Amino acid sequence: MNLKPLGDRILIEVLEAEEKTKGGIVLPESAQEKPQQGKVVAVGKGKVKDDGSVIPMEVKEGDVIMFGKYSGTELNLDDRSLMMLKQEDVLGIIE
Repeated sequence: MNLKPLGDRILIEVLEAEEKTKGGIVLPESAQEKPQQGKVVAVGKGKVKDDGSVIPMEVKEGDVIMFGKYSGTELNLDDRSLMMLKQEDVLGIIE
């Protein structure tokens, strides 16, 4: 199924959380932090201002982004863990 975000929304595929610490200790699922990185799958056209002009999106498909810990709405489509969030929830693009 294809899902096209509207406005300034972004559809991302959530990247998995680390299962080990830097020292090599395996963390149980309950101790793992919620993932805060994702790969952009689709983007909307941008935010529409009151005068009808559109503010273009700063992210594009394929970008890997960091987002706020409690941002967005989780979705499951075609057995994929996805998240829909607004561009304002994006903290930065990982290069």
